[in-house]
Amino acid sequence: MAYTTINKSSEHFNTKIYTGNQSSTHAVTGVGFEPSLTWLKIRTGTGDNYLYDAIRGVTKSISSNTTSSEFSNTYFSSFNTDGFTLGSASNNVNGGYNYASWNFKANGAGSANTAGSINSTVSVNTTSGFSIVKYIGNDTSGATVGHGLGVVPKMIIVKRLSGSAQHWQVYHISTGNTKSSQLSGSGTPDTSAAYWNNTSPTNSVFTIGNGSTVNGGGGADSYIAYCFADIQGYSKVSGSYTGNGNADGTFVYTGFKPAFVMLKNTTRAASWLMYDNKRLGYNVDNNELVANASAAEETYDQIDILSNGFKMRANGTSTNLSGDTYIYMAFASAPLVGSNNVPCTAR
Repeated sequence: MAYTTINKSSEHFNTKIYTGNQSSTHAVTGVGFEPSLTWLKIRTGTGDNYLYDAIRGVTKSISSNTTSSEFSNTYFSSFNTDGFTLGSASNNVNGGYNYASWNFKANGAGSANTAGSINSTVSVNTTSGFSIVKYIGNDTSGATVGHGLGVVPKMIIVKRLSGSAQHWQVYHISTGNTKSSQLSGSGTPDTSAAYWNNTSPTNSVFTIGNGSTVNGGGGADSYIAYCFADIQGYSKVSGSYTGNGNADGTFVYTGFKPAFVMLKNTTRAASWLMYDNKRLGYNVDNNELVANASAAEETYDQIDILSNGFKMRANGTSTNLSGDTYIYMAFASAPLVGSNNVPCTAR
């Protein structure tokens, strides 16, 4: 039986909750590593999701719940060896509220990648199957972009940074290379070659069409892509499940105890829901935040987080409607198997 080389998942992904101090500086520690991507969301008030990464730099933000281009602010001031520092008393990230941060380890500001027909800058963590990719569009169908993972990504999230406002686009292996979902919206996947050129990613590049959301601007507009691969025992980003419409809902096997789950109904319009093991993090109180909305944290009891996956505990449209298909991405709090934890059958 194969096992993951990741024995401590929190060295690669970690949720850190914190309370704002309403100051011009606030060091958030205890993440366990230096993040290359930090996703922030206010919990006890309404406000946008804010994403910062080490390639674009700490003064540049994008919001998953809007179509807005990248914008400059002083909300975030540095990535640190054990977390990050906030640089503003803004209610968005550091007011008198509670907040969640989801932190991913890559490799800092990254380096040049020439694997594709479009050159890219890539910050990659091949151990955890995660890379951050920045590139400039060329309006050419079939253009390729290097992602640096060395394995095939199963989910890719792309945002146009400059030019006119555009939706975030999501490639997911379960919906295929002819469709794209919008992280900034609630609709069903859209079918068009303009997104992924009807071409699946390889272990070195992903392919894009000439749509403005992923490859427009004629050499003037830049894009950021977050690429994820499956790593046994640590991440499952290729998964999908079918709802059963029952409070004794569908069980979804991941092969690990999840630290984070994001899921989306692809059969009909529904929000992107996010759960983690820190808010409150015990069954049945796994509170939800929404990637495509500014809403405060909800206390609906919709999923149980289990030792080897998660189970639906409601029958709503967003999580478990009978016969509907859902895609998801999940990261581990503890691997079911690892080099320090070889199952008995392998001994």
